[in-house]
Amino acid sequence: MKKLFALIVGMFFICASALAAININTANQQQLESLNGIGPVKAKAIIDYRTKNGAFKTVDDLKKVSGIGDKTLEKLKKDISVTGTSTVPAPAAATPAKAAAPAAKAAPAKK
Repeated sequence: MKKLFALIVGMFFICASALAAININTANQQQLESLNGIGPVKAKAIIDYRTKNGAFKTVDDLKKVSGIGDKTLEKLKKDISVTGTSTVPAPAAATPAKAAAPAAKAAPAKK
């Protein structure tokens, strides 16, 4: 029973990391900036670190980047991974308002 539980928990973590939106090893500047708490400066720092030191082996390695600490990493963990493809959710498109229906023509008055 313990082995089954451990297997289920392990699969959960694998699935959770596979569903993360941004792969920090392949994401570009814009994709990194889409993350909560990552602006242009931190995104560039991530890319520069990755270029100089190679791919991140774990998500926790992101703390090695200047400007990213424990609090930032905790906010990001659910949205990042070190494997898979980066997918940034598209912003909700504004739906245009429906044009008003033309006014119905009044029926001619009966005489």
